[in-house]
Amino acid sequence: MGGVEDGARQVEQAGVVEAVHEAPVPRGGHCGAGNLLADERVACEGPGVSTILGDRQRFATEVGDWDHELCRVDIWAAGQWLTCDDNMVFVRQFRRDVRDTAAWLRSGMASALPFDGLSPRATHRRLMLRAGADDETEADFEFRSRFRVLDWGPTTDNVTTHLFRDGDGSLITLQFWRDEHLRKHPEHAGEVFGAKMPTAELVGILENLVDILDGRQSQDHP
Repeated sequence: MGGVEDGARQVEQAGVVEAVHEAPVPRGGHCGAGNLLADERVACEGPGVSTILGDRQRFATEVGDWDHELCRVDIWAAGQWLTCDDNMVFVRQFRRDVRDTAAWLRSGMASALPFDGLSPRATHRRLMLRAGADDETEADFEFRSRFRVLDWGPTTDNVTTHLFRDGDGSLITLQFWRDEHLRKHPEHAGEVFGAKMPTAELVGILENLVDILDGRQSQDHP
């Protein structure tokens, strides 16, 4: 996805050039697993069970320990750890939101890049130009909301994420916005990260994530 990331190391994978940014590692072991293909699932037995789905340089999730109605779920996209502020999800709400996103993607309703000649990164910036401003109209809000994804509650509300359909693929852009995060990571100020992946692969990760949460909820909380 040439041009999406400035100053990023470029890696060609499955015929797609992607921007790579190293991601920090959250609490909770990842069982020694590196980046995984979408159809790979790694489960580590014993204390601190952890299941990883996907490729952190594109999109990945890790499901960890339960705490009553909560569960640790970490999410990466474009090499960035998105759940760095809060990685404990309320499972009933979270699984519903993830399931709805998977169904939306599977339906083919995602929209393509809306502005001719603009890269995914530039499109993200344009969509956010008046976001939350006094002069943002209702039409502006509704238009940019067509591309908003990962709106899954407190664990993902620290980052603004858009998705654009690109044939059989999905283009993901994201930007951290909280002042506290940007003070800790000044290199993220104004930065828009991006990745591309097959939509079917993304749908598979989301649907597998829901299945894992359903299975553990049934097992641990009958």
